[in-house]
Amino acid sequence: MSVADVDLRVGGRFRLVFGGPDGNEHEAAGVYRDVQPHRKLVFSWCWPRTTPDRVSQITILLRPEGKGTDMEFRHEQFFDQAARDGHERGWTVTFGKLEAFLRQA
Repeated sequence: MSVADVDLRVGGRFRLVFGGPDGNEHEAAGVYRDVQPHRKLVFSWCWPRTTPDRVSQITILLRPEGKGTDMEFRHEQFFDQAARDGHERGWTVTFGKLEAFLRQA
């Protein structure tokens, strides 16, 4: 992650710039639609450099679970099936990395 600009409030914007497996830089951006600390986060998601008009939505729900936290992650409102499939691949890799990191903690 080379850039992480975050204004975490309803109506606030975020911008993330990161490297992909192809070595190219990617940029994602969006607007926070619902912010409930420790419970819920809803925000738009788009790729402003390549497909700025294709806006999807991400919802993250957090619930206490034993000594930890259960997270429900939902990404929806895709432009088409190919966009859905591409994001599924990307999120699968990302959550695999998160799981490995948490196991080391």
